[in-house]
Amino acid sequence: MSRSPLADFSGCVPAFGQHHGYPPRYGWLLKVHEALRADPLAFQRPDIHITLGVGASQVGAMRFWAQAFGLVASSDGRALEPTARGRWLLDEDGADPYMEDVATYWVLHWWLLSAVPCAVPTWHFLIAQPGRFRYTRAELRELVRRAAEDAGWRVPADSTVARDISCLVTMYAPTVASPDQPRASIEDVLTNPFRDLGVLGSAPQADFNRRDRSHELSVNRQAGRRAPDAAVAYACLSYAALAAGTNAGGISVPRLATATGSPGRILLTDTTALHKSLKRGAQRWGLFDVVESSVGDDMLTYTEPPAVLASRVLAAHYQRRKGPDVPA
Repeated sequence: MSRSPLADFSGCVPAFGQHHGYPPRYGWLLKVHEALRADPLAFQRPDIHITLGVGASQVGAMRFWAQAFGLVASSDGRALEPTARGRWLLDEDGADPYMEDVATYWVLHWWLLSAVPCAVPTWHFLIAQPGRFRYTRAELRELVRRAAEDAGWRVPADSTVARDISCLVTMYAPTVASPDQPRASIEDVLTNPFRDLGVLGSAPQADFNRRDRSHELSVNRQAGRRAPDAAVAYACLSYAALAAGTNAGGISVPRLATATGSPGRILLTDTTALHKSLKRGAQRWGLFDVVESSVGDDMLTYTEPPAVLASRVLAAHYQRRKGPDVPA
């Protein structure tokens, strides 16, 4: 199998298909949160599917997504408890327990793909890393398997990566009676809230001269132009804390826009749009600034730890006393 030199799975979990074929649906994260607040061992109970009000086949997917977004965690391998982030968002008096604000989905999208380790390597490959914006499914399956081999992982079966791609498309670009959901109704499509981010498109391949006639996926690299400024600023400051250090300082806007795993990659926006969003945020919250460096680069600068400022941005947006990454 030939190499995939641009791929980097170093920050990902070496596992595929852990979602059991289901993308996160409306209400799932809140149901998991409420069940675990009542009983940290809820997922050990044989009647957990009744507690959650779903089919037994969906229980594993609900647990997986709650963990992948960083909303719940296990301390002993058995009990699961909501994290500070999960409590901040989903408690009865939380920031957005019914997830009515579009910023919530952009923040969850950021949490999913910026997590260390990231639980969805196929998602990370397609969205968070440099690469083309359009692939056939066959091409994407091959490239993901190459990247796994390059990382020294056990190479997943082609069918396993195909299920990942199907789940990814259903999450971000659900379509009635599509190849991913052949029996999907409009109600099924509407239960996938991340579709509104406009991240992906899926369509039959236009050029049939190639031997590969599988459906094409297109990544909308401008989708993040519509992301709320609060989500953009939060992602940039959170990334700065990891990439440029935890103390006061700065980071270049081009790096924020183009580095692997950066806000520009994950939120699907470019340097110009990122700069404009950060400038608006600087004027609105006064927590950071965007200035030109001595060598002509635009810089995001801050005089306090960026992680602290990131939480303050979301606290301001949701009109909360504190942000998601400040312990209770």
